[in-house]
Amino acid sequence: MSIILLDIGNVLFSVDFLRFCRGVVSDEASDLQKVYRKYCEGDLKTKLDQGIIAPLDYLCMIGRDSLTGKMSHGEIREHWQSVFVPLKGAEESVEALSKEHQIWIMSDTDPIHFDFLLSRYNVLKNRDRYYLSYEHGYLKNMPEAFEHVIQDSGLAASEFVLIDDNPDNCRSASEAGIKSIRFETWPEIITSIAALPNIV
Repeated sequence: MSIILLDIGNVLFSVDFLRFCRGVVSDEASDLQKVYRKYCEGDLKTKLDQGIIAPLDYLCMIGRDSLTGKMSHGEIREHWQSVFVPLKGAEESVEALSKEHQIWIMSDTDPIHFDFLLSRYNVLKNRDRYYLSYEHGYLKNMPEAFEHVIQDSGLAASEFVLIDDNPDNCRSASEAGIKSIRFETWPEIITSIAALPNIV
């Protein structure tokens, strides 16, 4: 049995931040991309995912912005949570893998997104461990994120396999000595896991 470090976004769920932008923007024709660039990528989003900015502060920041329409924090939260759609075959594939391997969730995420997903989708519930960027402060494009997993678990890097859609994250895992498989489809993942040496 090996340990699979399983990403969330675009592995278990497709992610469309434009859905959030369309929900909060004050003038979609002119400001949709501005909202996206400001809140869905870049420095502010990174700080939210690293736990540097608190979720409520982030919601307040969005609510005060002239780019967004007038709405409550609860409404903004609902739009922020609306970006996910379960990927077809993900839950069944993860359950199949969990019969042979430990499944540890490892994600660059924030508390609003993670709490929402955990409360609604069984694929995330009762996993062996959760390594979340907002708790430990490392993003997966940093080898330190994987070194933290190794040090915290007390296990060797060779015990782990990362499944992630982002090539930068796969490279960081490799720098820490962890094997990785870049996600494209679940059937390909199942085949790749079965073909890896020392995976039993």
